[in-house]
Parts: sequence; structure tokens; C-alpha cells
Amino acid sequence: MIVKVCGMREPDNIRSVDSLPIQWMGFIFYPPSKRYVSSVPSFMPQRAKRVGVFVDASIDFIKERSEIFCLDMIQLHGQETVHTCDLVRSATGCGIIKAFGVNDDVCWDDIHRYDGHADYLLFDTYCATAGGSGKAFDHSLLRGYKGKTPFLLSGGLGLDNMHDIHLLHHPLMVGVDINSKFEIAPAVKSTEKIQEFLDLLQI
Repeated sequence: MIVKVCGMREPDNIRSVDSLPIQWMGFIFYPPSKRYVSSVPSFMPQRAKRVGVFVDASIDFIKERSEIFCLDMIQLHGQETVHTCDLVRSATGCGIIKAFGVNDDVCWDDIHRYDGHADYLLFDTYCATAGGSGKAFDHSLLRGYKGKTPFLLSGGLGLDNMHDIHLLHHPLMVGVDINSKFEIAPAVKSTEKIQEFLDLLQI
């Protein structure tokens, strides 16, 4: 299973988290975020894949960040269209993750249109503002997802809801995205808590 630790920025913390058996590490390039990364940290992950998180950013900005930070994947966390996904892939050569907020009003047909245009989807808790809410959504809603694109589960995942994660048996769920519930401070993660999470996840 893919484990993505998002919202990283501090060099020593990046080094420590990169030593854990995680697969992806996320860097947020959305200026309003308290985890915004404005310049390249002095240490970047050597083992985990680098994922850049953008919210309705210009193609030029995404391309620039992908080159400067040597990104492997681009996560689009705004209102980006299918066409935008294609443009970003063409401009950067990176894999594409398209994020969606999930609530009772989710329109799965709209999400299914991204099949063939994103390598992965990410299902997060819906909130009115861009970015994560730190809260979990009703995972039973994912029964409505009938697309072909594999997805990562996000939204308030932590040690307190491991049971809910284990109960989710969707054939296209390939990973989890963790962030705020493992923080000591904005953009600083507890490696001890992450390792405990990995152990409980049976990685």
C-alpha cells in the first residue's frame, strides 16, 4: 500500500521521515497554506517520491516548481478540469493525482470522467476552502465510486481511526495520505507516530 506523508518542509524532518518505509512525500505549493514551501529545503527526499500539491495554479508555475524541486508527481487539489490534467502531464512529464472532496452531495459521474487523465485520484473530506480539513468523511460513500482509476484515501487519517481504515475494502484503494494528525507543529511530523501508524497498517 502507498503511504503518502504530506505537508513537509523542514530539512531535518524530511530526512527523518524519508528514512521510514513510506512511498511518497508531499510538498504544498499553495501560498495560503501554513505548510507552504517557498524555497527548496536543504534536504529533499532521496527515497520517497516527491509529490507537489497545487490548487488551481497556472501551468507555468506548476512546470517551474516541478523542475526546481525535481517532482515525480503532481497533485491537483483545486477545480482543475480533465483538460488541465492533460496539460500538466504534457508540460511536466509527471504523474497526475487529482484530488476530490467527498460528502453526501458528491457526483461520482463527474469524477469518473477523469479516468485516463489522472494516474491516481485522492479522496479527501469536502470543505468549502481549499486544503485539508483534518476531519474524516463517511467512508461508506466510496461505495459509489465505480471508476477505473486507483485512489488514495485522505481526510483526517490518524491513529484514532485505524479501525475505519481497515474496514474499507475497495478494490481500487491503493494507498493513504496522512498529514495533520501526525504534526508536532505546522509542516513538522512525528516520526514516532508515523511509524506506529505504519505498524498498525501492517506495512
